[in-house]
Amino acid sequence: MQGLASNIMRQPESTLFARLTNCFEGQDTASILTKLILELFHNRIAVVSSFGAESAILLDQVARIDRNIPILFLDTKKHFSETLDYRDILIDRLRLTNVQSIEPDVFERTTEDDDGLLWKQNYDACCDLRKTRPLNKALKGYDGWISGRKRFHGGSREILPIVEELDGKIKINPLANWSAQKINDYFENFGLPRHPLFQQGYFSIGCATCTEKSAGIDDPRSGRWAGNSKTECGIHKSMLSANL
Repeated sequence: MQGLASNIMRQPESTLFARLTNCFEGQDTASILTKLILELFHNRIAVVSSFGAESAILLDQVARIDRNIPILFLDTKKHFSETLDYRDILIDRLRLTNVQSIEPDVFERTTEDDDGLLWKQNYDACCDLRKTRPLNKALKGYDGWISGRKRFHGGSREILPIVEELDGKIKINPLANWSAQKINDYFENFGLPRHPLFQQGYFSIGCATCTEKSAGIDDPRSGRWAGNSKTECGIHKSMLSANL
């Protein structure tokens, strides 16, 4: 596999995307993550996790490969206290050794959102300040990153590819084709703890200011920016939406 890894990583960016897509076709999640973390992007890839309702799945999978992989958590300063508690529970349970809390720039936050109410005036501006910009800075040292998004969440995610290429980086969605049932089975089979808000009907969890209970388990993201046309925070701009 080392020969394949070296061959793939020498390719120009657009060719690299195509080769990765072909390489991961039909592969299971564990195989994809092992190739990414230990071979193709060794020491040059990070996991981005919200420590939300389903985050334990991806974190458990990567912990089985490398507990020291960088895991970037966007600490927006607007999270539910339960999310911060859950983060600490999973760090301890999975023995994660390199979780990094990424915070918004203090000067930018003071200048643009001194009273902390920007979210009431402009969802997009708040997400850009507290999530998109901080993540873009944090990812500068990496060639790729791993996301836990899934197609069954609906909306633009219904056609989510395993591999994306955007803004000079490779982005991998190894759980893209996982179903809600497969997620639930994994939690039960491996005895993973659920987010404290999950049993209360929060099936997709972001900032406390912009998250309500979901309409149902089959529509997990319905509680995110409820009553608004917004469906994504901005860090998950995809090559698909960019071309629309």
